[in-house]
Amino acid sequence: MPFEKVCLIDDIIPGTGVCALVNGEQVAVFRPTLDEQVFAISNTDPFFEANVLSRGLICEHQEALWVASPLKKQRFNLATGECLEDAKFSVKPYQARVINGEVEIAA
Repeated sequence: MPFEKVCLIDDIIPGTGVCALVNGEQVAVFRPTLDEQVFAISNTDPFFEANVLSRGLICEHQEALWVASPLKKQRFNLATGECLEDAKFSVKPYQARVINGEVEIAA
């Protein structure tokens, strides 16, 4: 699976997310900590069909990282896309990595 470069790791402030366009789809890319670990999920909140997840709050629950939607605070697992409140509304996860300071998402 080819990877697409979307930004530099330094473009993402630790503890936040950004939105990238990958193959015509909005992808929310998160950098939870100061290190170079990144996660990527669909940017679309499936409860409202709004592209807002990249602006959500990163949180930890049951030793996993999640993002709470800025709309109604439903939480989505950053690794799997699973919705904590209702598994029917999970989002698509993407493989993400950092190579030589550049964030890449599986296209």
